[in-house]
Amino acid sequence: MATSGSSHSPSTDQPPPSLPNLGNAAGVCIMSNAWKDEQHPSLISFISSYLGSNSLRLNFVSISPDLIFNCGGVSIAFVFVTKWDDCCDVGSFFNRVKRLKTQFARLYVVATLSTKEQNDSFIRSYFQYEMEFGKPAFVLVTDAEMGFEKIVKFSQSRGMCKQQKVASKVKVERKRAVQDTDTFIRVLTSIPNIDKHDANSLYQAIGSIDATAKTSKEDILANTDLSADKTDILCRFFQDPEFYLSPRFN
Repeated sequence: MATSGSSHSPSTDQPPPSLPNLGNAAGVCIMSNAWKDEQHPSLISFISSYLGSNSLRLNFVSISPDLIFNCGGVSIAFVFVTKWDDCCDVGSFFNRVKRLKTQFARLYVVATLSTKEQNDSFIRSYFQYEMEFGKPAFVLVTDAEMGFEKIVKFSQSRGMCKQQKVASKVKVERKRAVQDTDTFIRVLTSIPNIDKHDANSLYQAIGSIDATAKTSKEDILANTDLSADKTDILCRFFQDPEFYLSPRFN
């Protein structure tokens, strides 16, 4: 469980604070119709304004969790308790959390505990209903506005992490492709009379050393600009051991 203290006093006269610029992590917040109907209109107004200031769309749908965020291709479900006193059936609440945990790979519970009594009640109930620590993770806050801010920040951060992983993977694959190209050209240009232009032509048309070795002379002539003499040398190099093992004199 994670706990947080209040960082500001909610005020309807002040615009909601904005998140730092997180690039392309904007996405959508899907809110449960049932959860929305249970909240004070001022909280829904705050949520709508806060999402808008962070370029996030808000949709109202009948869903099992209270909220589902999709940012950067990552979907995260949330149970969001804004008033612990209103959670009169504690057993049903924790059973619901356990059920949702089996349905959503990424589930988090945010609970608003504004008094010491509420915090103590939550802790007792947490252990009474034998919740598995960290599965799901609980985030405890002192007011609902702060809780929603943390939900948004967490969702956008997870989205950015995924985007960075994707970008890193693309970078690695691109680097590997460049290395493969360099290896291909280095091997092909080691063959007598085959220059870099010839190697590039073969790479574009065929794509690998193994495939080049198996390609017929006719196909090479048909798909590259290599001359008949160079094509003959290339085929002999791959297919005639006596040719590529014999000494060369320049």
